[in-house]
Amino acid sequence: MKRNILAASVLLALLSGCQPSAEKTAGQKTAAANSTKSRTLTMNSQDYSTNLVVNKAPEAAFTAIQNFRGWWSEEIEGPTDELNQTFFYHYKDVHLCKLQLVEVVPNKKLMYLVLDNEFNFVKDKTEWVGTKLIFELTPEAGQTKIVFTHQGLVPEDECYQVCQDAWTSYIQGSLKELIETGKGKPNGKEGGLNDELVKKWGLPDK
Repeated sequence: MKRNILAASVLLALLSGCQPSAEKTAGQKTAAANSTKSRTLTMNSQDYSTNLVVNKAPEAAFTAIQNFRGWWSEEIEGPTDELNQTFFYHYKDVHLCKLQLVEVVPNKKLMYLVLDNEFNFVKDKTEWVGTKLIFELTPEAGQTKIVFTHQGLVPEDECYQVCQDAWTSYIQGSLKELIETGKGKPNGKEGGLNDELVKKWGLPDK
């Protein structure tokens, strides 16, 4: 009888040791979720991307891309071409964004990290935070091919349709013109592409 009780006690102890605590299980789930999120950000083939070919050398295109005031918005505060420095972009209260230049490969690659961001037309105020704007340049038959990828901007994001429309217009239009003619079409305080997008998509204008 004592032997049976002892055996049962040992079995119970072994089974208890195999059962992870609720705290440990929660921690493992959180770690797995974070790992999955990280993989999604770095490996997702659905990241928004667009490319163009310009009639300029990589050196000229590289310099123009860094001039965000020349093709994205005149309402930018801070340096946009200095490694590890941050700058702030905004259009009224519709879109506010803080970015940092985190990688520079001269005439070949630029990468900007979104440190903080807020749209006034989406529920999730963290959209864009932690995503990256990546510009990759390659010479191509006397021209330059530019591939722009917004890593982490994916179709399931609430802002995706508006952001896709905006990026395509800025990259294929304003940036291309800045590179090839020296004059882009950045937003001012009023009017411009952002004003057109607000009206087109029925966004809060304030």
